[in-house]
Amino acid sequence: MSSQTITADAAGTWKLGDLPVHRLGFGAMRLTGSAAFHHGTPSDRDRSIAVLRKAIDLGVNHIDTAAFYFSSLRSANELINSALAPYPDDLVIVTKVGPYRAYDGEWGTSARPEDLRGHVEENLRQLGRDHLDVVNLRRMPQYDSIAEHFGALADLCEAGLIRHLGISNVTPGHLAEALAIAPVVCVQNRYALDRPDPATDELLRLCGEQGIAFVPFYAVAGEAAEQGATTAHDDDVRAVARAHGASPAQIRIAWTLHQGPHVLAIPGTGNPGHLAENVAAGAIRLTDEELARLDRPRREAG
Repeated sequence: MSSQTITADAAGTWKLGDLPVHRLGFGAMRLTGSAAFHHGTPSDRDRSIAVLRKAIDLGVNHIDTAAFYFSSLRSANELINSALAPYPDDLVIVTKVGPYRAYDGEWGTSARPEDLRGHVEENLRQLGRDHLDVVNLRRMPQYDSIAEHFGALADLCEAGLIRHLGISNVTPGHLAEALAIAPVVCVQNRYALDRPDPATDELLRLCGEQGIAFVPFYAVAGEAAEQGATTAHDDDVRAVARAHGASPAQIRIAWTLHQGPHVLAIPGTGNPGHLAENVAAGAIRLTDEELARLDRPRREAG
């Protein structure tokens, strides 16, 4: 398929609270290097800035980022600020807090509730903003409950530093816990075509029933995770890709968007050509037969 004239609005829209976004967004993790975090080699700064500006030109108005998205030379938030400020009026920047990385890139102790204001203020400083559109609380495995942390973010909403709240890396129980404290506009969990997960399937369903956006991460990367996009595509994915004149990665993005009108995709890349392909995937319409074929391994695993 040609990706030259396809823009993000082809994927449709959803609202994060009162903020409308195209369902095909952009994840900033890949901007900082050949692999995420301290893996790989740092990116070319001018190229990363060009990718961000091209994303806006292609109609992307939802960018996912975090202060802990940085490599030895690059910071995703700094790149976003340099490339896009003053920001377009319709641009929604979603960030996340909770995990912590020291300046040497190593992971440190995750935030306690009283630390979260500092995490929020760091994102504000790096992005050059006076408030954050959406902040996701990224639950770390050592915390069984998110109530205290989420409550601290709800206080920052009341203080005007955050507009809307989301949660990440959670279970249906955590969603119920958060909703008892404050509204939740999005849930970010790992979710991919080749990664069956009944608990996350349930979370996807619950979000749909309650009008909450479900935002998978590593939907294209699969098992490769932070190392980059997977090349382990099964025969069904490749066959559907051929039928559409598309790449397997585009089919993975299209499948993601077909999981419900409340599902958003945030594929990331530091490559301008891949960016155009990712955005164009929002225009792919899979048939019921193709979806059944792609879902077969999940059904068999379940």
